[in-house]
Amino acid sequence: IQKLCDRVASSTLLDDRRNAVRALKSLSKKYRLEVGIQAMEHLIHVLQTDRSDSEIIGYALDTLYNIISNDEEEEVDDIEEENSTRQSEDLGSQFTEIFIKQQENVTLLLSLLEEFDFHVRWPGVKLLTSLLKQLGPQVQQIILVSPMGVSRLMDLLADSREVIRNDGVLLLQALTRSNGAIQKIVAFENAFERLLDIITEEGNSDGGIVVEDCLILLQNLLKNNNSNQNFFKEGSYIQRMKPWFEVGDENSGWSAQKVTNLHLMLQLVRVLVSPNNPPGATSSCQKAMFQCGLLQQLCTILMATGVPADILTETINTVSEVIRGCQVNQDYFASVNAPSNPPRPAIVVLLMSMVNERQPFVLRCAVLYCFQCFLYKNQKGQGEIVSTLLPSTIDATGNSVSAGQLLCGGLFSTDSLSNWCAAVALAHALQENATQKEQLLRVQLATSIGNPPVSLLQQCTNILSQGDKIDRRGSKIQTRVGLLMLLCTWLSNCPIAVTHFLHNSANVPFLTGQIAENLGEEEQLVQGLCALLLGISIYFNDNSLESYMKEKLKQLIEKRIGKENFIEKLGFISKHELYSRASQKPQPNFPSPEYMIFDHEFTKLVKELEGVITKAIYKSSEEDKKEEEVKKTLEQHDSIVTHYKNMIREQDLQLEELKQQISTLKCQNEQLQTAVTQQVSQIQQHKDQYNLLKVQLGKDNQHQVSYSDGAQMNGIQPEEVGRLREEIEELKSNQELLQSQLAEKDSFIENLKSSQPSPGTNEQPSATGSARDSEQIAELKQELATLKSQLNSQSSEITKLQTEKQELLQKTEAFAKSVPVPGESETVIATKTTDVEGRLSALLQETKELKNEIKALSEERTAIKEQLDSSNSTIAILQNEKNKLEVDIADSKKEQDDLLVLLADQDQKIFSLKNKLKELGHPVEEEDELESGDQDDEDDEDEDDGKEQGHI
Repeated sequence: IQKLCDRVASSTLLDDRRNAVRALKSLSKKYRLEVGIQAMEHLIHVLQTDRSDSEIIGYALDTLYNIISNDEEEEVDDIEEENSTRQSEDLGSQFTEIFIKQQENVTLLLSLLEEFDFHVRWPGVKLLTSLLKQLGPQVQQIILVSPMGVSRLMDLLADSREVIRNDGVLLLQALTRSNGAIQKIVAFENAFERLLDIITEEGNSDGGIVVEDCLILLQNLLKNNNSNQNFFKEGSYIQRMKPWFEVGDENSGWSAQKVTNLHLMLQLVRVLVSPNNPPGATSSCQKAMFQCGLLQQLCTILMATGVPADILTETINTVSEVIRGCQVNQDYFASVNAPSNPPRPAIVVLLMSMVNERQPFVLRCAVLYCFQCFLYKNQKGQGEIVSTLLPSTIDATGNSVSAGQLLCGGLFSTDSLSNWCAAVALAHALQENATQKEQLLRVQLATSIGNPPVSLLQQCTNILSQGDKIDRRGSKIQTRVGLLMLLCTWLSNCPIAVTHFLHNSANVPFLTGQIAENLGEEEQLVQGLCALLLGISIYFNDNSLESYMKEKLKQLIEKRIGKENFIEKLGFISKHELYSRASQKPQPNFPSPEYMIFDHEFTKLVKELEGVITKAIYKSSEEDKKEEEVKKTLEQHDSIVTHYKNMIREQDLQLEELKQQISTLKCQNEQLQTAVTQQVSQIQQHKDQYNLLKVQLGKDNQHQVSYSDGAQMNGIQPEEVGRLREEIEELKSNQELLQSQLAEKDSFIENLKSSQPSPGTNEQPSATGSARDSEQIAELKQELATLKSQLNSQSSEITKLQTEKQELLQKTEAFAKSVPVPGESETVIATKTTDVEGRLSALLQETKELKNEIKALSEERTAIKEQLDSSNSTIAILQNEKNKLEVDIADSKKEQDDLLVLLADQDQKIFSLKNKLKELGHPVEEEDELESGDQDDEDDEDEDDGKEQGHI
């Protein structure tokens, strides 16, 4: 080895150095220590100086890998002991420490990974993986600070050679282990996309060991890393997980590798929806899983046949966390039915497994967890479970079994584990739900034929009092612990249930007897739970039973047990070794049934109640009375404040509605104003057209007069022409009369327009103005009727004039033929006659057009009148609404002033009561002061709102 090292160090020929390194590689496995001590420095020098020769670089990397790695490829003799393995591990870590002491060595190794040559890249990947396995955190830190270190390693996933790609996945596994910064860099280097592509290429769950390695790497990137989880969800990668769980119902096809892959896939889903994650992130992932159909696919596996037990158990746990606290997912799970005949809800099928003692323990724990998650923050689901126990919903035919019946069956079976699971499941149906606690008091059980039914509460206390008299399979105390946890959950925050419990005269003596006895260590937990139940009966007691009032129960504890002894027994619960274990995780994960004692939610209840019960036991009767009085006063104050808050809220809503109505009416008024403006513009256009026609008609009349004079001078029937001229003059005077009347109507329309209220003054119309408008509109109607009659008479006169014109023409022609005028030719006469005819026809045409214009104007006036009527009605409505608003605002302001006076009185009373409490030595909580401060702020805001409304 020494000679080979000298050759590597001193030979000038590359072939000599290459052969020497090859020889060192062959010796490095058997003589690991010697080669490592003597050759490591020379091998690192080769990596630095001989990068142009890939072969010698590959030999050097292989040799370093053999020195540092702890993988034993050769068969080891049976004579060697385990201490040689430990020595080997120590040797690997020592050589790794020597190698990374110079950070440039790791940077050099990273640069070598950029080489595409297989004989360089593959040994480099294996060497770096081995370094990370030996001294992970130190190597991670060096890679993190080296430029583009992580990015170079990410390129390995894109290598076309599967060996390098697969070993690159293993390298990234070691690199990302327990290092959040590297995990984020790897994720943002598009790792999710590449890994999911590899999983798809390899066949999803049917793939081999490569799929398993990719899933482990995904878990490293996502577990306890909120940033990467959010990036995974935002990148729509959850949708790509759905095909993983598309497994058929075939019984053959569950290889060991497929089971492993599917197990890791389910764990990856659980990582995204773990209860330990921030609630917002978990909720968004749960919704995404429902929307993409992943939850539906998991429920299909849940109800499928031929699924291995461990996969089924993990699937139940996964479904549990996907639906936990998510109302949409919980509602969907409640609708899932098992493919049986008749179909049964999935919840019922799972509960049948939970209360069946022949099922595996881990499966029963998983079903309990699923039921707990289904009911977590799900009051609707809690109500559905409790309703299956009520008399009105129980199926009398007995054809189908309900969830409630299964729970009662498990609660009263002879298997202690079934008792415990059913009691905890029923307690979760009551968790933070006072309504269901009261409903469960209605449940009646038929114990035996001929005996009257007893309540569920009474039956639980009966079984509790029997203790070990009933022969049960399993733990001795498990049944009693389960029942006591159920009773404590049931009675907490429910005074009605406490009254029912105390109404049975045997319960309190039983509890005091249990607490007072000096029993062994196993029974100490039962004593602590009995003390907790008795403390709940005192703290939530409403003193409705005279024989079991708070003070009498305290005196009973003082005489029979002693306060100090009672508090000591109460402390046995939180001091129990299994209590802290159950308080860590919501999932009931126990190694064996004997450890199944505490429920996670119950441990939170104990933490909440232990302190307040201790205070309640030590309080005197006078303090209790004073505290009750203060509580009643505060409750009254709160009820009054709540009442007035609701009133103010309702008034605010009404004001908002009225404001919206006002804005709507304003919009309508603006639209009407716009319409009136358009109508006025149209009237102006018609006036302009009318003036133009009037001018044209005047010109035509002048031409007609001149023509008539000419005809008389020419001597053509002067009598006839004179009579025609008189008639035309009369028609002209009628026309002028019509024009004057039309001008009067125009001035009247202008007066109406000027007297119409503007948008700012629409809300103040006068009754006298409305009456005057109606009279004017009636006069307008009458005058329009007169105009129509005059137009009709004019049209008849025009018709008569046309007939006379025809007669005149005929006479003129006859006269022209019989008596020729001297100096006038027949052609001239014909021309003049034609001219007269043209002028008369033009005059008639213009008269007809004028008649049409007058008719259109009358129609326009009618439309304007209708719009004025609608505007007047709208104005009246607005005025009424305004009056109502003013009345409402005045009433609201008056009520708010009364409220301020009442609140000031209440605050004064509270202040005096607090002073009394301080004088009595009772600590006053700051929340009360804050609440009163908040109330003052709300009152100030209400005053401001009232002012604003008054201004409006």
